[in-house]
Amino acid sequence: MAIAPSVRSILPLGASTSERDHLVLGGCDAVELAERFGTPLYVYDEATIRARAREYLDGLRAAYPNALVLYASKAFSSPALLEIVKQEGLGLDVVSGGELHVALRVDFPSERIYFHGNNKAREELELALDHGVGRVVVDNLYELDLLAEVAAQRGRRQPILLRLTPGVEAHTHDYRKTGILDSKFGFPIATGQAEEAVRRALALPSLDLLGYHAHIGSQIFELEPYVESIRIVLGFARAMQRQLGVELREFSPGGGWGIAYTRTDDPQPVAELVATVAETVHRLTGYSGASGPRLVLEPGRSIVGTAGVALYRVGAIKRIPQVRTYVAVDGGMADNIRPALYQARYEALLANRMSAAPSEMVTVVGKYCESGDVLIRDVELPPLQPGDVLALPASGAYNLAMSSNYNHALKPAVVLARDGQARLIRRRQTYEDLLREELGYLPGQA
Repeated sequence: MAIAPSVRSILPLGASTSERDHLVLGGCDAVELAERFGTPLYVYDEATIRARAREYLDGLRAAYPNALVLYASKAFSSPALLEIVKQEGLGLDVVSGGELHVALRVDFPSERIYFHGNNKAREELELALDHGVGRVVVDNLYELDLLAEVAAQRGRRQPILLRLTPGVEAHTHDYRKTGILDSKFGFPIATGQAEEAVRRALALPSLDLLGYHAHIGSQIFELEPYVESIRIVLGFARAMQRQLGVELREFSPGGGWGIAYTRTDDPQPVAELVATVAETVHRLTGYSGASGPRLVLEPGRSIVGTAGVALYRVGAIKRIPQVRTYVAVDGGMADNIRPALYQARYEALLANRMSAAPSEMVTVVGKYCESGDVLIRDVELPPLQPGDVLALPASGAYNLAMSSNYNHALKPAVVLARDGQARLIRRRQTYEDLLREELGYLPGQA
């Protein structure tokens, strides 16, 4: 049975409905996966991840041959996922020593790793340089001096990009805006601090300034902010070349392209984004794609977001006449903080009765001791009963990356589905896992 066209944009590629009226992901029956692995359960469709990665890489290189696509691993990182990213020929954007450690465990090519972050610790920079990361994206003057010191101690000349703040307003949630002047990220261009950073970098012999990076935010649907950011940063690059002789060898306008979370979301195709970015860089630099500065994009959400679906089991249902019906599931803000943090909006599907007609307005809530533990407020669903399996599409980005053990919740299992085969890539936590870091107060411990 076919998936309704209005829902297809928020589901993984190839999602379908079985003869039993169940949701099918990666060729696997979602209800059977919930029974086999328990809930909450996160299911990733491998074919969708690979297709999105190729869409970026092939599209960008066709428009601008001297290009690299980095997967922004903060969206979701696991050894199994990074193996796929590595196989597809992408690079990696990491923002912490922990993310770098995961990459190193899967032998991710160090030269394709870019290390971001606004307050990198000395230990993190030492780890990065000891393993030969390709680029460090420097965020502030403190880090510039610290990195120069760490590189000099190792007799290394570390390639860097400077992260600039172009002052561009992206139309997204305030917490996802990173390119405005009032931001914790980057060197502002308008204040003269970006130029100061260039001069300082040129004076440090252990650093090799290749170019500039800018990232204006995430979950962006419009091309204009990207174009404006590129215009401002490349204008700054031209000024630095005239004044200081700095050749622009590499440029990154960041990532942040949005995905459809609801059936009313309508992001433009990735092909339009990469074509627009490439054309803008061509036009403003005057170079061809083969001879100009290396162009780097950093998608994260738009590679894994719609590849992942969260599965929950319905429990208590509370009806307050003329007020609201609350449907509680066995997960919530501990595995998906985004609705509470960003007022993010999701859709829900009844995975075990896909053809059932929506007839009741309900609010889907979690099991945690917070009134703000709401996954979806006011969504129309078929009549529900305890034991039903609810699917929340477009759950592949940031949900797990920002998950917690609030209320000593157990973090959910993760499954990778492909061609009807399901592989467990992260087991569900156990109660004993919650105590592994505790010392001194458990029986048998000194």
